[in-house]
Amino acid sequence: MKKRIEISIRLQQLYLFEDDENGDSQLLRQYPVSTAANGAGEQTGSYKTPRGRHVISEKIGAMAPLFAVFSARQPTGEIWNPQLGAEHPGRDWILSRILWLDGREPGKNQGGDVDTHARYIYIHGTSEEHLIGTPASHGCVRMRNADVADLFERVEEGTAVNITN
Repeated sequence: MKKRIEISIRLQQLYLFEDDENGDSQLLRQYPVSTAANGAGEQTGSYKTPRGRHVISEKIGAMAPLFAVFSARQPTGEIWNPQLGAEHPGRDWILSRILWLDGREPGKNQGGDVDTHARYIYIHGTSEEHLIGTPASHGCVRMRNADVADLFERVEEGTAVNITN
């Protein structure tokens, strides 16, 4: 049994599947997400969500409390709340868990100025849970904090992630 993730930018949904050795797929979970406000794209500096085949290269934040704040993939010791948010307006909050993506298609989402990993594209929790279901991120795939913690426990490093329009 092998798990894989499919993310639909158009539907703002993440699907977790489990495939058996016969090629049959079972949908295990479906979560609403928020992809980039700027739409789909692979270019460095575009603030767009990259399409294509990826894998989870690193899982960061195991056992962290929900709403734990991360900066440069390290816990800051802070727990996000509205007061903390008000003290840092405009900050792109990375919360709870990080699933760091690595592109698998050279020239499309791997290498050069289209490298998903070098762009620090994650699946992560957000302070803007009210925007989940609408494109609002800076390129990453945002999830509700409880949802990203749940997904984190269900996948491994190396899990395939396919992002489509």
